[in-house]
Amino acid sequence: MASPDIFDRAARRRQRDRAAIRFADHDFLRAAMLDGIVDRLGLVTRDFADVLDLGCFDGAFAAAPGARVARVDPGFAFARGVGGIQADEDRLPFADSSFDLVVAAGTLDQVGDLPGALTLIRRALRPDGLFLGAFTGGATLATLRTVLREAEPDRAVARSHPQVDVRSAGDLLVRAGFALPVADVETLTVRYRDMARLLDDLRHAGAANVLTERHAVSRATLAAAAAGFAARADADGRVSERFDIVFLTGWAPSPDQPRPARRGSATASLTDALKSR
Repeated sequence: MASPDIFDRAARRRQRDRAAIRFADHDFLRAAMLDGIVDRLGLVTRDFADVLDLGCFDGAFAAAPGARVARVDPGFAFARGVGGIQADEDRLPFADSSFDLVVAAGTLDQVGDLPGALTLIRRALRPDGLFLGAFTGGATLATLRTVLREAEPDRAVARSHPQVDVRSAGDLLVRAGFALPVADVETLTVRYRDMARLLDDLRHAGAANVLTERHAVSRATLAAAAAGFAARADADGRVSERFDIVFLTGWAPSPDQPRPARRGSATASLTDALKSR
């Protein structure tokens, strides 16, 4: 029996369609993710002919000249805007071994079956194909989470999405069957003049709450949270908010890839080496 989906797929599609209208004014997080992915891709000395841009937003990811790029987004408006297709990450419509490179920047944190999505990504890759992903996790939105919790001390409800930390992300890559898995994190700090501007960024970036169990926020709660947010302002009247960007790198298994040495196969003794120092 399948586990219930913690994210509302229909609400997510609607949110992304609304976000597409003003996304270009609020795309700083995805821009940071793409910068990190491009940096990591630049360290790879090979060409990729068939590329999947998964969670494509406005199609800002630029593949190498000559590459064939399929663009997919869970929102219809984003997909239509770049001539792509609408599909969820854990329900990919591609045959196995279709791509040399899969890039997923900014959407995997809203996938209920993340292990399943990563497995499908690995299966969509050809042997020795590369996956590069990025999403917000860790201690992202620490300030907002705190002020919302303080504004409702007697009501334990989820106001934001659960976050995957970098260690868990690495474990998920292994579980999905990737070779040479690497997970690392970069922290971006953004200073806001008020909570309303932060919420506006999240809404128009397609990053607002799409949990299946959503609860209305009263005006009194929002006012209390906004006051708590403002109380954390620095001398310049700005409040720092944290975004942890988790980067994932993994390869589809191939017989040609380097492998760790078998345990017990060493020909030199560490003890003898230390004695010689």
